[in-house]
Amino acid sequence: MPSEARARRVGDRIREELSDILLRHVDDPRLRMVTITGAEVDREFGYATVYVATVDPDRKSEVLAGFKHARGFLRSALAARIPLRSFPQLRFKYDDSVEEGSRVETLLAQIKRERGGGR
Repeated sequence: MPSEARARRVGDRIREELSDILLRHVDDPRLRMVTITGAEVDREFGYATVYVATVDPDRKSEVLAGFKHARGFLRSALAARIPLRSFPQLRFKYDDSVEEGSRVETLLAQIKRERGGGR
């Protein structure tokens, strides 16, 4: 069974390569202005969970539908770039942390304004 460190390295490589593939080889308008925020591979290398985000959170379902549609192409393209005996199945999840971070920043700015500019 591969080590956790190897699974982490493969996840990082999937994130890097997938970002490049989206930028250079994917024409689906649903997948424009999308950021790959992370990728985690399970220890058996059966599944890779890819976390995605977009500037407009209202596009969440559209983006996930685009990834579901392109899953086979993306897996094949990644398998050609990352040598593994068996390439993991791809699962895509929307990363709400970017949206949550923005909300926290807005709340902190509001508190600062209410206190008269902070200390």
